[in-house]
Amino acid sequence: MLVTASALACVLAASAFAQTSTAPAAAPSCKAQAADKKLAGAALTSFMKKCESDATKACDTAAADKKLAGAAKTSFTKKCVSTAVGS
Repeated sequence: MLVTASALACVLAASAFAQTSTAPAAAPSCKAQAADKKLAGAALTSFMKKCESDATKACDTAAADKKLAGAAKTSFTKKCVSTAVGS
């Protein structure tokens, strides 16, 4: 699977947030990256969908590493993805 630099940055942002839930992510959010690239329309939609998917995977992995389950996992993942995406 080919991973673009932008998708990788989203994963790194999610991973950075997942490591410490009190510190902001080191990498820019997906929305910030999209704005920097001046994406619009279908390109923006595609980029955001891929970036959110990558962030979700990274956050799920981080939750598993922390041995979270149930409501704690759901809450952690939701906040982690939200931060990585920039919602």
